Amino acid sequence: MSTAARPADPEGPGLAAVARLLADGTRATFCLALLDGRAWTPTELARHAGVAPSTTTEHLNALVAGGLLAEERQGRHRYVRLADQQVAELVESLAAVAPPRPPAPPRTLSVDSRRRALAHARTCYDHLAGQVGVAIADAMTERGLVDWDHGLRLTPAGEQWLADLAIEIPAGTGRPALRPCLDWTERRSHLAGAVGAALCRHALDAGWIKRVGGSRAVLVTPAGRELLGARLGLSEARLTPASH
Repeated sequence: MSTAARPADPEGPGLAAVARLLADGTRATFCLALLDGRAWTPTELARHAGVAPSTTTEHLNALVAGGLLAEERQGRHRYVRLADQQVAELVESLAAVAPPRPPAPPRTLSVDSRRRALAHARTCYDHLAGQVGVAIADAMTERGLVDWDHGLRLTPAGEQWLADLAIEIPAGTGRPALRPCLDWTERRSHLAGAVGAALCRHALDAGWIKRVGGSRAVLVTPAGRELLGARLGLSEARLTPASH
């Protein structure tokens, strides 16, 4: 007795195409760098990944054609960025579920310092990640500002908390108010979505955090440690990177 072949899932080829794009180490490195939410030039990405400009162009063309990156041109200059928030969350989530590897010995002290700074606090596209991002998610949960029982949501107490801090959530963006984003260094969720983005933007504008160099690492300032301690009960130790 013959059995009819099951029709192929129409989404299969598209998923395979995205997987092939991110299966290359250089392209994956580019996407991880672009999680800082900025637009980068090909020259900056080539220097970051340690590859030749011609190789960089080939990889970037593939990522743009595949819909993972968007490009902008200003005169003779080309810039690329992640296509959207959905791509950013895909990259961060894949990094979080990747098999852990023993950390390679750092080539220089600056490489080790950068690695530790990223693990402590960084931007994940447009929201906070790392130890600080997860600590904020934990503290907001403990205080009943967000609720995870029936899908992650902002509670009325959370809405009032944001209003008291003058943090405004833009309307009409089409984004969910809150969604969990699996943190690739902590292996736990931090807060993404419109609320996570608004909190990060306000923290930068108000000087609670500041960017470190040209990377996506951020540092909680004294003003930020004072406010997050008062408003969320976070200790200075949790908000300060380890010195070694």
